[in-house]
Amino acid sequence: MSRASAKPSNARALPAQAELALPGAKLEPQDVLEGEVVRVTYQDEASGFRVLRVQVPGRALPDTVVGTLPAAAPGTRVRATGRYVEDAKHGRQFRAQTLLPLAPATLQGVERYLASGMVRGIGRAFARRIVATFGEDTLRVLDQHPEKLGEVPGLGQRRVAAVVQAWKEHRDIGAIMVFLQAHGASPALATRIYKHFGAEAINVVSRAPFRLALEVWGIGFLTADAIARQVGVAADSPDRIQAGLMHCLHEHAGRGHVYAERERLAERAAEMLGCQAEPIAPALEALAAAGRVRSEGLDGNAYAVYLSSLWGAEQRVAERLGALLGTGAPLGRAEHAVAQFERLSRLSLAPAQRDAVGQAARSKVLVITGGPGVGKTTIVKAILALFDTARIEVLLCAPTGRAAKRLSEATGREAKTIHRLLELQPKAGRFARCRARPLEAGAVIVDEASMVDLELADALLQAVPDDARLVLVGDVDQLPSVGPGAVLRDVIASGRVPTVLLTQIFRQAEGSSIVENAHRIHDGLAPVGAKHKSEQFYVVERRDPEAAAELIRELVTRRIPEGFGLDPLRDIQVLTPMQRGVAGAVALNAMLQQALNPAGAEVRRGERVLRVGDKVMQLRNDYDKDVFNGDIGRICAVDPAQRRIGVRFDEREVDYGESELDELTLAYAISIHKSQGTEYPAVVVPLLTQHFVMLARNLLYTAVTRGKRLVVLVADPRALRIALGEVRREERRTRLAEILRRSGAA
Repeated sequence: MSRASAKPSNARALPAQAELALPGAKLEPQDVLEGEVVRVTYQDEASGFRVLRVQVPGRALPDTVVGTLPAAAPGTRVRATGRYVEDAKHGRQFRAQTLLPLAPATLQGVERYLASGMVRGIGRAFARRIVATFGEDTLRVLDQHPEKLGEVPGLGQRRVAAVVQAWKEHRDIGAIMVFLQAHGASPALATRIYKHFGAEAINVVSRAPFRLALEVWGIGFLTADAIARQVGVAADSPDRIQAGLMHCLHEHAGRGHVYAERERLAERAAEMLGCQAEPIAPALEALAAAGRVRSEGLDGNAYAVYLSSLWGAEQRVAERLGALLGTGAPLGRAEHAVAQFERLSRLSLAPAQRDAVGQAARSKVLVITGGPGVGKTTIVKAILALFDTARIEVLLCAPTGRAAKRLSEATGREAKTIHRLLELQPKAGRFARCRARPLEAGAVIVDEASMVDLELADALLQAVPDDARLVLVGDVDQLPSVGPGAVLRDVIASGRVPTVLLTQIFRQAEGSSIVENAHRIHDGLAPVGAKHKSEQFYVVERRDPEAAAELIRELVTRRIPEGFGLDPLRDIQVLTPMQRGVAGAVALNAMLQQALNPAGAEVRRGERVLRVGDKVMQLRNDYDKDVFNGDIGRICAVDPAQRRIGVRFDEREVDYGESELDELTLAYAISIHKSQGTEYPAVVVPLLTQHFVMLARNLLYTAVTRGKRLVVLVADPRALRIALGEVRREERRTRLAEILRRSGAA
């Protein structure tokens, strides 16, 4: 028997009141394990994942306990709930769902506990002296009479003060983790809450539990509400009603709306909260008085209710656009710049393209919009030549890294993401470039402007200098931004901003069946499938969802790679209208992972499996990691024991701990919304009647325009007819166009 696992022969039980566990903890275990931590094999403070060796009384060898757990030093007695599993590599393990640290049960345990390094300033020698001095009262002295540490031989006043402070911090962290678990938070959730709120975690959970849903990523209202009920928040509490309203407003924003109509908002909140309508109005008034929401009158008796941040962003965007439009002088005649560009590029601009360059010379703000193959990139290069002739310094940017890279390749100039252009400061949560420190440029060109949401547009416009020119380039007929707002659409609809609409397909795109079919779809006409293998667009009929899913598997894994020489992981992307259903992203990802990447080092997170080699997508903006919602990468490293993975995004490898794995999802199949601003060599798109609620012309149009070399529609003809006939364009509740029109009239 190893020394670490041996049970000391002189063990003396300590008083029961030494337990650190919070009374009343409600645990419903599958299995329960209780014993003393004899070794910490591995721990990652960032994620909270730990591997502990726990000696259970009466067993010859320690058990291995793994999971996202609160810190537990050697010598700590712990009570864990979870289940025993047989790990293929590491053998029998106890996968803990909860772990409550208890005080050590023996004097030797206390000594190990203090000497473990958990408390700064106490090493093995001092731990031995402290226990020798106070015996069974050691923990009570540390908690209640720390001044008595001065009685320990060799502990000077400065060391005593340091130990007292370190012990307090250690106990505070332990108490917070125990408190959170006792009130329904899993260890992983408790770790996330503690990392966000620190020493204030207990106070926040006790007094304002609904802040969890608003401030901690991954915690929804239902989870926060369950914790709130645990700590005694009444169902009719004004705090709960206000939190429910805020949650509903955030839901609306998550669906792209800038505001909610008050009547519908009240109905949704009452339904979710299970309450009557009466407390809703006073709760809205309280939120408005606190500056958290803003109401504006609409036509008739209707009212718009905004999150204050979105109201402010919408007002500022309109104000800055109006200010830019009202200043500056024309650059003069553009003919010389056009002629020089044509000579150097050996291109001849069409009349609409010449008009666009002329508009760029005349206008401080300009929108250039049109579908694929209409020459938007050519115009951007011609406008760059115009600005060069006028000796204007130009900055190029796009909403995503992939779009910025494509813009840079097309123009031969540096292009940045908007976040990098504005010099994002992750720790401070703001941009360095702003009204007080604007960009150093005479012109800013933004590509893929349809992807720019309201808050990002606000940040960008604040940083554009008053004397600078702004050119927005994008396809207004694509889906609007993932975030709230429809900025490009609203700017065009306002009629205030000069807009060039391009419709002519140029020679270099005329032979593309993808471009031709994209324009057919735009006009409500059915796409025409390929008649020859050399063509790029195929429509394959499938009515049954299971048959469609099986065909997609066959296309991605065999038929497209063999027929077109494309790599199934690197070159082929499945784009689907919905997450759920047999032909939704979740089911297709599971099927394609099994077909393309069935084995290898992996980490399981609930029912999800993340495996080395998998294609994955980031689900939220993580400014510290410099990865953003919609970024796609490949898992290049997996450590199952430490439950960490590495993901390669382009040329960078990003590390994820266990508590961060929820930020990733498989990306063999992604939603069409998430594909915006990206092009793929080949796309496969299911379009079925089970996708009915999402079917619309611009959804199909966006999916088709993502393919560069090959597009395959796996379609039910009925679903295709519905999509082509539905012109709702995913209406969003915004007022930017109206505010711009009103300010122009004034």
